[in-house]
Amino acid sequence: MYNILDFNLDELKKWMKENGQSSFRASQVMDWIYKNDLWDFDKMQNLPKKLRELLKKNFYISIPKLVKEYRSKKKDTFKYLYKYDDGNVIETVVMKYDRGNSICVSTQVGCKMGCKFCASTIGGMVRNLTSGEIIAQILLSQAQLGDRISNIVLMGSGEPLDNYDNVMKFIDIINSDYSLNIGQRHITLSTCGLVPKIIEFADRKLQVTLAISLHAPYDELRKQMMPIANKYSISEIIDACKYYINTTGRRVSFEYAMVRGVNDSNICAKKLSMLLKGMLSHVNLIPVNEVKEKDFRKSSKSNIENFLNILSQNGIETTIRKEMGSDIEAACGQLRRSYIESKKGVERV
Repeated sequence: MYNILDFNLDELKKWMKENGQSSFRASQVMDWIYKNDLWDFDKMQNLPKKLRELLKKNFYISIPKLVKEYRSKKKDTFKYLYKYDDGNVIETVVMKYDRGNSICVSTQVGCKMGCKFCASTIGGMVRNLTSGEIIAQILLSQAQLGDRISNIVLMGSGEPLDNYDNVMKFIDIINSDYSLNIGQRHITLSTCGLVPKIIEFADRKLQVTLAISLHAPYDELRKQMMPIANKYSISEIIDACKYYINTTGRRVSFEYAMVRGVNDSNICAKKLSMLLKGMLSHVNLIPVNEVKEKDFRKSSKSNIENFLNILSQNGIETTIRKEMGSDIEAACGQLRRSYIESKKGVERV
């Protein structure tokens, strides 16, 4: 059987024809799933009973189970822990802004990139998520929220470009008018810097925002924070970003997690300014979310503001990310890790 959420409209039309059905039935099915939030073939009443039985025989609609829901005290951040059919759990975060609701989706169960400040990497990667499993995070989150999602960031657990084909299909489906019709300019893809895939992504000429998890202005320091730096140098990443900018006309966003006593010095700010001088770019300074299994601690407010001032004085467009959901462990991987540890505790008892 197939997860129907992994099918785009053309693929479902083809299946309909191959099984003696009219192709327009595919559009009806998509309308039920994406426009009416209905995930039960039996309730798709404008479909013939024979087709409904045929769909049930060949497809399932893989919507994960909500395990836990956390709401921040300000009620502007919601974190959901979802369990898939195989028992694996992932987390999804929804943030409410004046401009609409943003969702941060996971693209893998766990992560193998090993970044020193991230809880997602603890325990490594289990498997990739399919395009439909990523879509399901949005569908279920909308149902939980009771409101539509307008912006997507692929910035949860996992490295999106390490799950390239599934992520590209995900973007194609949710951007389509038969599905959620979320514009490409409302989608941000974050990567730790898989250079060949950045080039491949650029060649698709999408209007998606590319965000680079940089976190250090020179290789020696980046290697201490991110193992991927041993494979791809900062100069290689910058060259790939320039290729992306020239190919798509889109600016690149650089994420910089501010870690006390590690990468928040004036020297780092000046080096980063020199690195990005003249690029069509933006820097997003992120007060690092503290993870109990990691040693990194958040920079002071004064250090972060000083860092911003140095970048701004050198002509680098810079903002400080608003902290949301710290009271519900909203950093990538924290809730999943807590859940896994709690289950182990139960098993030991």
